[in-house]
This record gives sequence, C-alpha cells and structure tokens, in this order.
Amino acid sequence: MKTGTVKISPEEIEKQYGFMAEYKAMNDAYAAENGRVRTARVRNFGCQMNEHDSEKIAGMLTEMGYNIVGEEVKNPDLIIFNTCCVRENAEEKVYGHLGALKGLKRENPEMLICVCGCMTEQPQVVEEIKKKYKNVDLVFGTQNLHTFPELLLGCVKKQTHTYDTHHTDGLVAENVPVRREDKIKAWVTVMYGCNNFCSYCIVPYVRGRERSRAHEDILQEIKKLEKDGIQEITLLGQNVNSYGKDRDEEISFAALLQLICDETDIPRIRFMTPHPKDLSDELIDVMARNPQICRQLHLPVQCGSTSLLKKMNRHYTREQYLDLVDRIRAKIPDIALSTDVIVGFPGETDEDFEDTYTLFEKVRYDMAYTFIYSKRTGTPAATWEQVPEDVVKARFDRLLELQNRIDREINDTYEGKTVEVLVEGPSKNNPDKFCGRTSGNKVVNFTCDEKYAGKIIKVKITEAATWNLNGEALKE
Repeated sequence: MKTGTVKISPEEIEKQYGFMAEYKAMNDAYAAENGRVRTARVRNFGCQMNEHDSEKIAGMLTEMGYNIVGEEVKNPDLIIFNTCCVRENAEEKVYGHLGALKGLKRENPEMLICVCGCMTEQPQVVEEIKKKYKNVDLVFGTQNLHTFPELLLGCVKKQTHTYDTHHTDGLVAENVPVRREDKIKAWVTVMYGCNNFCSYCIVPYVRGRERSRAHEDILQEIKKLEKDGIQEITLLGQNVNSYGKDRDEEISFAALLQLICDETDIPRIRFMTPHPKDLSDELIDVMARNPQICRQLHLPVQCGSTSLLKKMNRHYTREQYLDLVDRIRAKIPDIALSTDVIVGFPGETDEDFEDTYTLFEKVRYDMAYTFIYSKRTGTPAATWEQVPEDVVKARFDRLLELQNRIDREINDTYEGKTVEVLVEGPSKNNPDKFCGRTSGNKVVNFTCDEKYAGKIIKVKITEAATWNLNGEALKE
C-alpha cells in the first residue's frame, strides 16, 4: 500500500487564516491612523506554476488587508519576488532588483522585502541573500507557501530577518486564498513536484517529490471557476502524466481529464506539462473524443539525439518520440504541437545538433521554446564539459531561423480560414483591436465589438505573420 499524498490538516489552514485576520487588524489600524491602505506588489519571475503561486500569495495579502498594486506604484509598503531558478539569467534578474532596492530600504526602513519561489530552495541562494542583501526581511520556499501569513506576522512582530524554507514532503495545502486578476482564464494546479531528475534540471530539488491533489478538490475548484464565468482552465503540474501515482486512490491523468469533461461545461481545457515518456494512448483517446480539450499539446523534446537524450535522463529515444507524434496526429489531425528544446547541452556534438535540427524539420512544431543550456549547480550536467559559447550561439541561431520559417509557413495556411477565438481583451500592441487565441493556441488580433470579451467567436483570418494572425470577427 502506498503512503499516499495527503492534505495538510484543516486545523493548520484555519490557523493561517487566524494569522491573516490578526495581520489585517494591524493594517486596518494603520489605515485608520494614516488615512491610506498599505500596498503590496508581487513580482513573478517564473513559469505558470510560479504565476499561480503568485496568485495565492496575492490572495493571502488581500486577506491580510493589503491593496495589491502594479508597477504604477513606485514605492509599495511590501514587495515580494517570486523567483525562478531554471536558468541563470532569471536568478541574476532577482539579485539585480534586490540590489536596486537597497537605497529605497534605507530611505524607508518600514518597507518589507520578501523573496520566495524556487531560488530560495537552494541553500547557497539563501546564504547569498543573508550575506549580501540585508534589505530582505523574509525568505520562504515553494513547499511552505501556505505558511506565509504566519512567517510575515512573526517577521513584523519580532522585527527580525526570517529565513524559512522547510519542506512538506507528501503534503498538499488546500483552501489557500487565491486572487485571480484574469476573469476569463485560470490556472488550476493538479500536482506539485517532480520525480524525473533530468540531468540538467534543478526542479526536483527545489519543488520536491511528486504530490497530487485529490481529484475531488480539483473538481470542486473547477466547478467554482465555471460558476464565476471562467472560460478556459489550464491544468498545471511539472509532469501531469504522473498525476495520481502517489495517491492510494490512484486515478490517471487521462481519467481526471475525462472526469472534468463529464462533470463541467468549461468551454476550454488545456494542460501542461506532459512528459513524452509517460504520455499514454488513453490520454490521446480522451483528447480526441472531447472537444472541450484544446487542440494543442506541449510536448517537450529537449533534443533530437538519442545519445544525448540518454545523458539528459529523458527515458525515450528519438524514434520513440517521433512515433508518439505520429500516434497523436493519427488520432487528432488538427493538433498544434509545441515543444521545449535545449541547445548546447554538455557534450552536444555537431551530429547531435543535426539530429535536433532534422527532428524539427520532420515534426514541424507550431511553436518552440528554444533555450541555450544553463548550468545549474547541484545537477549532474553542471559538472560535465561545456560546449564552447560561440558554437552554441551559432547552433541556437540556426535552429531559431528554422523554427521561425516553420512558424510562418504554418501560419500562412490560416489565411482565408475561419477559426474560433476566445476573446481575451484589447491587444497589447494595438488597443484598437482585440486579442485572443484559437484552440490550437494561435494568437489572433482582430476587430470586434467589446461586448464579445470573454466569449468564443468566429474570426476570419485576413493576414498571417510569423508569431500571430490578424483577422476580422464575423457577424452573428
């Protein structure tokens, strides 16, 4: 019998709500005395999982009496950096921001600066912050995020620096407040952590072992989102295909997806990220027979060389990956595939890179997130011989050029077609137009009446570009 992932006790969560109420009383008293509500800003540097964690942090801060603000407020009373450690440049950005705030902290000692997220799960990072960034008041991790109210209250009451990144292995927290700015789309976490230990990846070390939420809790959350008018949900997990394997009442990810389709009428369902080694025919069949599930699949390949995939500890070969792509397209011909790829992994030869290049030519992804290998301390690959920087750059540029060409060629096929688009809101680049996405995750800019915001409408594509489509909404 499995040990099983279990929920953190309701009593523990209730205790955190007590800390939130106590903190709110302090903030209310401050507002009454000073004629203004304290402000807080949450800066996110990471993936979709981090974004959803930031929504939880903002939810707790709202319960604690803070007014959540954006960049328009230059000097908020509290700033939280929710960090990422997948690539070095993300960490350097955080350190840069912390350094820039040193002067502001001297001018306003009551300002609170907090750092959380994946970076803080690395002991050397916590030591770096302790040593060089005395302006940081609170550091906490990914696995004890639900204790943030208790930690912040203690930090303020004791007026001391607090560093707490303890782990909650085998436990998940439910009923944590969430503040969602987006009223059309929502993230829903189905599981936390990762057991794969790819040789380049720090995530299993910082996010912990796989922990799945109970399917009843996931369904309850989605039903509430549906009631609130959410049109699209994205199910999140480091490897959603492993969902349920850690629980006594095991239910596969495919079965979870079918359950969501059967018991809700959410118009669009996406998920990320599946691991190719675990993607089952059962999941492909569920996607094929349920139109609610978007015709888009993110399928990280990382590289196209079998020998390099073995060094990466990915547990599939080039041939197995291509066979999986064929099986997916046989059942779902209109599927749009996206991927992640690493260029310059330690030991990558010209032949290895050519295998990646030719795989891209064969698969023809609709989108590819292309990254230069970033050495992560604590992972096996960090100790291996690195590929020269100029070689990596040349390969990266060549692969990017290929993918850009493929993107444009695929997008060109949409000209003159009519597609269904979820209207998300005004376009960022042209406020006179609206922006939305197709089921296949194609970005479309188009003209339409603002009354259609949050609805799925038909749009005729009039022009294709490399990274987006332009069109006109069809009249009903």
